[in-house]
Amino acid sequence: MEKEGALRPEVIIVGAGPSGLAVSACLSLRGVPSLILERDDCVGSTWRKRTYDRLILRFTKRATALPHAPHAAAAPAYLPRDDFADYLDGYAARFSVCSRLRREVRVARFDAEHRRWDVEAVAVGTGEAERLAARFLVVGTGTYDEKFVPEVPGIETFPGRVVHASEYRSAEGMKGKSVLVVGCGNSGMEIALDLAEGGAITSIVVRSEFHILTKWILNLGVMLGFYLPIWMIDKLVLLLCYLVFGDTSKHGIKRPAIGPFATSAIPVTDVGTYKKIKSGEIQVISTDMTTVHGNAVEFADGRQHPFDAIVFATGYRSGIKRWLQDGGELIGDDGLLKQRNPKAENGLYYAGLSGTGIYGSSMDAEFIAADISKQLQLQPEH
Repeated sequence: MEKEGALRPEVIIVGAGPSGLAVSACLSLRGVPSLILERDDCVGSTWRKRTYDRLILRFTKRATALPHAPHAAAAPAYLPRDDFADYLDGYAARFSVCSRLRREVRVARFDAEHRRWDVEAVAVGTGEAERLAARFLVVGTGTYDEKFVPEVPGIETFPGRVVHASEYRSAEGMKGKSVLVVGCGNSGMEIALDLAEGGAITSIVVRSEFHILTKWILNLGVMLGFYLPIWMIDKLVLLLCYLVFGDTSKHGIKRPAIGPFATSAIPVTDVGTYKKIKSGEIQVISTDMTTVHGNAVEFADGRQHPFDAIVFATGYRSGIKRWLQDGGELIGDDGLLKQRNPKAENGLYYAGLSGTGIYGSSMDAEFIAADISKQLQLQPEH
């Protein structure tokens, strides 16, 4: 069954995470109607359904507040996952965000003749199709779109539990068991810490170079970004990191030659994992896994180790190019926008895809709403 969408908003937003909600709220304050299409059954679904229990935001509450709605004064400096999820629910209600949940966008194309975006979506569960049209389209699906798990020969023979980081919740039931964490980003490092503190015999694959910072160094660097050039911030941050962590390469963590703020790569915010690595409670494996033989995992250097469980903290892949037929070439293989400006052509915008986190989403939202409002005011019918 197929139906035409009765609602004709000026703007269609894909994704009801922080980016999509922020754009909708900023548009609402300017009197511009919008509609969010979200494939999950709630707003902020990443925070509700795809994060581990101990997660606490890396940036301060000031940097993680969406436009026109600061966090409560009584809120902790760094918000726990559930507190932030509740904040997103309240944000959507406060600004009367109009959303259609359980709607998966299958196609979005620009109609040059009518100067509009035609969007085809289906209702998750029923398969009922909808066709919607709007003058503007905002891609707000974020970088945590679809989980990525590498293909490892023999993984189907592994008898233990194999999960992606998005499915991991806690170390419950892992005490005394040998667990391998594959991936050394923020999720992988914190999950490894959670497992070690839960009594698991924990190993982590650290194959790539990355910067490791404390929360206060990270937020200091962000704050200094308003006053100092990036190269100067990086020099100060690297000095502070050396004073705090010392030579991390001695423990299997190699830093990139370029500083943490001069690259789009997200640094790891240490919450105690490094101390466990230094003490040997978390074993670093500095080579990639190649094959699995039953419960034995073989690595590129030929070594084999038995494990009871494997957690793939191997990140996500963007699904934008699959449904966006016009403008998808601006999205890189890493799921990030190739340009700094969130505005593309023909009324297309990208929100929260710059790699600058929630703070970047807020800036994108203000820019997008102001730009769309300005264009509508210039049109004779408005």
